[in-house]
Parts: sequence; structure tokens; C-alpha cells
Amino acid sequence: MQDHDYQILANFRYTLRRFLKFSEHAAGSVGLTPQQHQALLFVRASQSRPVAVGDLAEWLQIKPHSAAELSSRLETAGLVERREDPQDRRRMLMTPSEYGKRLLESLTQVHRRELQRLKEPVRELLAMLDQPE
Repeated sequence: MQDHDYQILANFRYTLRRFLKFSEHAAGSVGLTPQQHQALLFVRASQSRPVAVGDLAEWLQIKPHSAAELSSRLETAGLVERREDPQDRRRMLMTPSEYGKRLLESLTQVHRRELQRLKEPVRELLAMLDQPE
């Protein structure tokens, strides 16, 4: 490994961290925790099918009981709707509520603008990986 490799990794991690910090602040500005934002984003991204608590746990890399608590908080906040899985009554399925969709749409617009801003710096960092050492 050369100094160049460490610089690329350090700069890439810094850029990612800046984006995550931006995202945390944006979510907080509308009253969401970063974890709630990520959960709502996953539920919305899975629009073609309802999301089970186990799916949410896997996506967020958290324990199933933590995902169950999170899904309850999302429902209480009016961000998702939960219902029993008709094929397995032990499972709860989530879909985004209309309120959750509207909130997430505004957050996603802000995030897309930030990603557009970061696109070129990230592209340059990744291109540096292809340069000879």
C-alpha cells in the first residue's frame, strides 16, 4: 500500500461522512432520526411489496426486536401503516402512509441535490483507484 491509497480511502470516507452528516441534519430538520429516515426510505423503496419487520431489520442491520420497536414508532408518527400478513399472521407488514410519502419526497429532493453536488468529487476519488501506484 502506498500513501496514495491511504489518501484516497481517507478522502472517500470523509466525503461519505459529510454526506451522512448532511443527511442526519436534513432528517432532523423534519423531526426524524437518521434511523427513522433510513427505515422510511427502505419501506418506500420497496413499494412493489409490503415490508416485513424482518426485512427492515436486515436492511438496517439491527435486531428484529429493535426493528419491531422502530416500526411501531413509525406507525405512531403516522409515517407507515402496518397490518398483519394475511399468509402469516405473526408477521407485520408495512407500507408508507400518504404523510410518510410526502415527507420522504421532500427529504429525497434535498438529498438528490446534495448527491448531485458530490457526484464529481466522488467520481474523481473512484477514478484515482484506477491510477497506477
